Amino acid sequence: MNEAAAFRDARALLLEHATNYHEAYARFRWPSLTHFNWALDHFDHLPEGDLALIVRSEVSPGRRSFTFGQLRTSSNQVANLFRQAGVARGDRLLLMLGNTPELWLVFLACMKLGVVIVPSTTALSRSELDDRLVRGGVKHVVAESGALSKLGELNGLATRWLVGEDPPPGWRSLEEATAFPSDFEPFGETLASDTLLLYFTSGTTAKPKLVRHTHASYPVGHLSTMYWIGLRPRDLHWNISSPGWAKHAWSNIFAPWNAGACVFVHATARFSARTTLDLLAEEAVTTLCAPPTVWRMLVLEDLQQRNISLRECVAAGEPLNPEIISTVQQAWNITVRDGFGQTETTALVGNSPGQPVKPGSMGRPLPGYRIVLQNDLVDAGDEPQEGELAVDLAAPRPTGVMAGYADDAALWNEASRGDRYRTGDIVSRDADGYITYVGRADDVFKASDYRISPFELESVLLEHPSVAEAAVVPSPDSLRLAVPKAFVVLRPEIPHSTELGRELLAFVRERVAPFKRIRRLEFAMQAGAPLDVGLTVLPKTISGKIRRVELRVLETGRDLAAGPNANEVWDHG
Repeated sequence: MNEAAAFRDARALLLEHATNYHEAYARFRWPSLTHFNWALDHFDHLPEGDLALIVRSEVSPGRRSFTFGQLRTSSNQVANLFRQAGVARGDRLLLMLGNTPELWLVFLACMKLGVVIVPSTTALSRSELDDRLVRGGVKHVVAESGALSKLGELNGLATRWLVGEDPPPGWRSLEEATAFPSDFEPFGETLASDTLLLYFTSGTTAKPKLVRHTHASYPVGHLSTMYWIGLRPRDLHWNISSPGWAKHAWSNIFAPWNAGACVFVHATARFSARTTLDLLAEEAVTTLCAPPTVWRMLVLEDLQQRNISLRECVAAGEPLNPEIISTVQQAWNITVRDGFGQTETTALVGNSPGQPVKPGSMGRPLPGYRIVLQNDLVDAGDEPQEGELAVDLAAPRPTGVMAGYADDAALWNEASRGDRYRTGDIVSRDADGYITYVGRADDVFKASDYRISPFELESVLLEHPSVAEAAVVPSPDSLRLAVPKAFVVLRPEIPHSTELGRELLAFVRERVAPFKRIRRLEFAMQAGAPLDVGLTVLPKTISGKIRRVELRVLETGRDLAAGPNANEVWDHG
């Protein structure tokens, strides 16, 4: 069978059984591919007149739209420009653009050429950028004009390309591509196993890892993500995430274009929940994916004020708290469906369309993935109910798992020992196969010899109407070894007080087992203005994930004999 046809058949099966999870899971098989170039073999054959990309921007021009045919032609021109400039198959190119159309053109052009893409957010510091340039073995850079001061000299690069203004000496403008031919002829075939992407992880607990994906693992692997979101041809899909992170490629490139859907993005320097809701209505967006941080901001608005056209809503990046699902359900009669995956994989687990959703659960294994719970304390013959979420790598190997860590073979060997990729995330599984997130293996801790899940306690706190965000970490204790401590961000209109702190501690105490109760609480920020004492914000990665590791360090180094600080409340019971 033609390899591109095998991909299309696998795609068609998932689209056919979009709401029949059991049929899709039982029948789906990853296509066996030796030579495959997704941009040439799939994207270039999508209906040329259908809309593929809409970019709304805060600056002129305010709205730009492109069909699949237009993107095919323009990406061919970029590919021809790069080839003429000496950008060759296997070279590594750092892509550092915001949500501008050129990002998609460069992505497609690099795929067609066989160039390895190193996506990077524009918010990187200079030291982080230097790390990516060196560890990524970068030879070419495409950046926007606003990043020039951060990029500096960038010695040793073969080419440097600029988007947004006339380039300074040593740089070339991507606008040159408009003078190049609109047809593209590849030099040789692309192996499905060739490296396509080098992604740096967000580094929530350690130095960012360098993840290697191939021309199969992300383009083809995101068939699982397409299925989880519930995307259909000609949908208008909005994924709220920043370029440079894996989730942007998940749902702004591969999942929607696997389905033949149109991608919508809003290029803005600052997120606004009110503007987001306005655009959902104005553009008649049909499918929406957003991280829990965004959902928490959206539900602070009146969701019923606008005429929303949404059919599917999903959340990813961190586990979704049940109270958000309930609020959206009441306002829009839509269930926000949780899902789980990593930079190292595509969507592994999810609540798929048309299936019952259990509160707090992130769903069941998605088509193509065999999920096991790894618990080294349980005998091999037993099936643990809780353990580290792992992916069975035995043949047939699931396509959507990375090829390895590009600069650390030992780390990959450790993560994939025993023919299982270990995610580092602790989960539980019920009798119906639904999987519930417990926490990162690094974040789960012991108090009085009981295992504590930060996520569980954070979810309880978020049920309180005064709480906007929360993070729970262990705080040292002479009697119990450690006790749970919460850092709490209040909703803008709520002032912090000792009385409210006691109320929140009692609120949690009434809803959890005694050994799980939060013993210490600190207010982090309120009313949009930093407090004079204590934290000003919850520490987060650039992609919005809470860095509990920083909070743990704060607690480990403090003098508990001095008692609570000005923003803390302690439960001495």
